[in-house]
Amino acid sequence: MTDNLTILGLESSCDDTAAAVVRMREHGAEILSSVVLGQDDLHGSFGGIVPEIAARAHAEKLDIAVNEALNHAETSLDRIQLVAATAGPGLIGGVLSGVMTGKAIAAARGLPLVGVNHLAGHALTPRLTDGLAYPYVMLLVSGGHCQFLLVEGSDRFTRLGGTIDDAPGEAFDKSARLLGLSQPGGPMIEREARGGDAERFRFPRPLLDRPGCDMSFSGLKTALLRARDEVIAEKGGLTRRDRADLCAGFQGAVADVLQEKTRRALTEAGRILSAPPALAVAGGVAANQLVRSGLETVSSEFGVAFVAPPLALCTDNAAMIAYAGGELFRAGRIDDMTLAARPRWPLDQRSPSLLGGGKKGAKA
Repeated sequence: MTDNLTILGLESSCDDTAAAVVRMREHGAEILSSVVLGQDDLHGSFGGIVPEIAARAHAEKLDIAVNEALNHAETSLDRIQLVAATAGPGLIGGVLSGVMTGKAIAAARGLPLVGVNHLAGHALTPRLTDGLAYPYVMLLVSGGHCQFLLVEGSDRFTRLGGTIDDAPGEAFDKSARLLGLSQPGGPMIEREARGGDAERFRFPRPLLDRPGCDMSFSGLKTALLRARDEVIAEKGGLTRRDRADLCAGFQGAVADVLQEKTRRALTEAGRILSAPPALAVAGGVAANQLVRSGLETVSSEFGVAFVAPPLALCTDNAAMIAYAGGELFRAGRIDDMTLAARPRWPLDQRSPSLLGGGKKGAKA
């Protein structure tokens, strides 16, 4: 059963309701369908994601996403052999919707169930798309997370470093709002930056003066705010050129930090393994072309392979959840009806928390 496995994946950790069907074979995997139902129209007027609205939309759309995924894959629940659902981390209402849907399908059909860490889904995506062998360094860079991981197995992750405050995607979104751009902010800032001068505003490169792979992006947002206010005070407002230059400078600072910290992560991984492994990137910010080109430069410097999944698989999707669930299942992992939704769930549970903890556990 595990040599040829057809898996239904469910993802609902943030504002995308997703379902997918993936077929895993002895060697490799095939995405039979991947459906993502976005919620941009529901949150756009609020300037960010509203958790209560997101949770309600997931509850309304999950069955629609599942039906579409099955239809696109030209299959049915009768042929599904495993259900994999994101069990955290994320907005608890959405995660709970996905977990309960996964439980219901598994119970009704007598199927095994695996709860997947959303971050593991991203971290294992290069194996789904490119068959990347263990070990490798993964830069997971998204709206809510940013960390370097040494990936040695489906449930073996060592955090080499991460952000101590805002994730890059969060900083992009907040900065876009400061400049009057629509959400999501990352693509909007990248588009504006194409016509901008990245040297006009020289923003700081936080933590480059300190050793290690940890990062900080909150100060960049503050620097952007100050630069914006100075221009407004001088001119009485922002021109299109001003905004483009601000975007280019901000984007360049983020890319420079990620590039230098990636060098350090590969160096650290090489110390652990005796040689630097391949480099992979995933998460929504991995769609940024300047970030990608910087990472390609670093991989060339180290003489290691660079893997960046297709853009559609860098952002949240259920194909990565299905695949990660399949790897875990093959390794002997099965969950039952006590599977709980978790708002916090660090991949590396041995390392101290970067962002602190609380009653709900470590954040990252």
